[in-house]
Amino acid sequence: MVGLIDLVQTLTTPHPLDRYLELVNPGLTARELRAEITHVSHAVPGSVTLTLRASRQWRGHAAGQYVQIGVSINGVRHTRCYSPIDPESRGERYLQLTVKAHPGGLVSNYLHANAKPGMVVDLAPASGVFHLPERRPDKVLLISGGSGITPVLSMLRTLDAEGYTGQVTFLHYARQPEMVPHRAELSSIAQRRANFRIEYRYPVEPGTVIDGETSTGSGFFDYDELERAAPWFADAQTFVCGPPPLMRAVHTIFEAEGLQDRVLSEEFTLTTVPADPSEATGTVTFSGSDVAADNTGATLLEQAEASGLTPEYGCRMGICFSCTATKVSGCTRNVRTGELDADPDKPIQICINAPVGDVDIAL
Repeated sequence: MVGLIDLVQTLTTPHPLDRYLELVNPGLTARELRAEITHVSHAVPGSVTLTLRASRQWRGHAAGQYVQIGVSINGVRHTRCYSPIDPESRGERYLQLTVKAHPGGLVSNYLHANAKPGMVVDLAPASGVFHLPERRPDKVLLISGGSGITPVLSMLRTLDAEGYTGQVTFLHYARQPEMVPHRAELSSIAQRRANFRIEYRYPVEPGTVIDGETSTGSGFFDYDELERAAPWFADAQTFVCGPPPLMRAVHTIFEAEGLQDRVLSEEFTLTTVPADPSEATGTVTFSGSDVAADNTGATLLEQAEASGLTPEYGCRMGICFSCTATKVSGCTRNVRTGELDADPDKPIQICINAPVGDVDIAL
């Protein structure tokens, strides 16, 4: 079959076979992975849940992994990473994504406002190391906050579908109860599985007035909260995904307990190490395009786009490695860690690296 496709590809040169097939049906492809939206739900304010039917190239996902979704907005293709919420699968062609419309989020807001049955999107194979191990741990602690619920929800649903008999605690942080997606299903799982403990927290900032009284603050993650939710946490494998403050709180406690190797985390927001733009010096040279510009201190991806280039990218936060390019020379700073790197001829992720002085990138 592959040989036949290669032959047809040759006969249809200069355009790939998929370019002709999509004229007949956008979801019909020989090689490229795509998916058709079959159902759209806005059950949770500010979020949309999409049911997708992937093309035959789809090979499923491990619980917790992410996929890249590509859409065309005003004639420009944009890709973002989202985690399927389905139980782990290897052959099922249907998958679900719950997408929160973040302020300023181009793709998330587009999908929230425009997704409808029949729409076809680009789809990349599942990827990422944040997933349940093949040999399930005896005890599992799942912690999430906000839109970080999606990968751990896939883990929870997988353990439920497999009839997992170990201990599970799922602790989710949200602004208010109606902001918790798929809450009815979570309640159903908790009722069916005596070994599954599902709890929610709605943090209240100090000074907030509730029923006429000023709160001193409550509901935030700390050691006491951890002990209450999962007193056996030291013997468990912990998975955490959510906003930076929650992630830091979890890692701080586990590191203090000497249990840092028992935590696996996924971050869907880019936490940067601040830099002063006024201190930016040097010239950024995109030697593959004969373009050069004064260094503004922004990431290499942002500076490339500001210079009129259109480099490939996906998540824009250092997860998917779609934006990797070779740094020919110069020093760069990782905006997530602050780490400097001056090694020449080295592949780097341009979405999370900013130039320090003169830098040459093969773009």
